[in-house]
Amino acid sequence: MVAMLQAPPDEYVPSRPAVRVPARVVPLHPRPVRRAVPVHRQPSPRVTRSPRAAVYRRRRLFAAALGLGIVLTAAHAGAALGGTTTAPERSPHVERVVVQSGDTLWTIAERLAPHADPRAVVDALTAELGTSSVQPGELITWSR
Repeated sequence: MVAMLQAPPDEYVPSRPAVRVPARVVPLHPRPVRRAVPVHRQPSPRVTRSPRAAVYRRRRLFAAALGLGIVLTAAHAGAALGGTTTAPERSPHVERVVVQSGDTLWTIAERLAPHADPRAVVDALTAELGTSSVQPGELITWSR
């Protein structure tokens, strides 16, 4: 606080003898008195801003990821609980062969499964037919 000593001026008073008054401290800049004044303000209107395109993109990406996660979790749970896969089961491939004259089970087996071992096919045909002999014009059905 900055202060300055101020002495009252010496005045001549005839009725009384001159008396010196002690000096007192007077601030150069007096402090203002602060009083609590209630302020009544009107509520300001809400400012709504439209979200930017990046926010929309982020929301869409999050929603897509969440949806994909739910679908994959449900599919995994369904498969774990004994459900079927989305691909249908393949039915066995059935071939029909009409026996020509001169055909044997060996030649028919080579015709039915050219890349497989004919011995296994001959054994399967024999078990299915119940015999190892074939007659011309006979219809043989074989399922792989």
